Amino acid sequence: MLTRAVRYPLILGVTGASGLIYAVRTLKFLLSIDYPVEVVASRAAAMVWQAEYNTRMPIEPEQQAQFWRDQAQEQGGKLTCHPWGDVGATIASGSFRTLGMLVIPCSMSTIGKLAGGLSSDLLERAADVQLKEGRKLVVVPRETPFSLIHLRNLTALAEAGARIVPAIPAWYHQPKTIEDLVDFVVARALDQFDIDNALIQRWQGRSEL
Repeated sequence: MLTRAVRYPLILGVTGASGLIYAVRTLKFLLSIDYPVEVVASRAAAMVWQAEYNTRMPIEPEQQAQFWRDQAQEQGGKLTCHPWGDVGATIASGSFRTLGMLVIPCSMSTIGKLAGGLSSDLLERAADVQLKEGRKLVVVPRETPFSLIHLRNLTALAEAGARIVPAIPAWYHQPKTIEDLVDFVVARALDQFDIDNALIQRWQGRSEL
């Protein structure tokens, strides 16, 4: 008997690193293709929203879900939001099946805690679960320059199985807007989960000079 393939949700973690547009563009794409998303934003992420956009991010899950939809300008798809302090949420358990977790943007504070096996909130716990279950954890650090401590923490995460996708755009696809630059990073992050996307024009090989 043939059964329909299950589409496990992707956890989207949003930390207090600058560059929340990366999270917004990621969510916009996932919702546009009707991909189920579980969002958990850290306490610091709410503070960055206020600093970057002078906008308050709601804490209550249903209000926050609508907030994210408004920011992404996408009302379709399945979106579930979790409070950062709800360590009893579904995504805190390895028995809850997921495709994995993408933390975008990812602060170096979060990187350090994950590298040390520490989890003080739901976002960090969910990321730790992906590692212990052998699922995909992709982090998109947005910091410059990296200190030696940062590099060692990133190395520790990579050795534990995480994929590191720095927020470094490219220009070979001839970007015209800020969104084009952001989408390059989003596309490369989603590639790690084998989620098909056409957010960028992919490299077709070098043309003859």
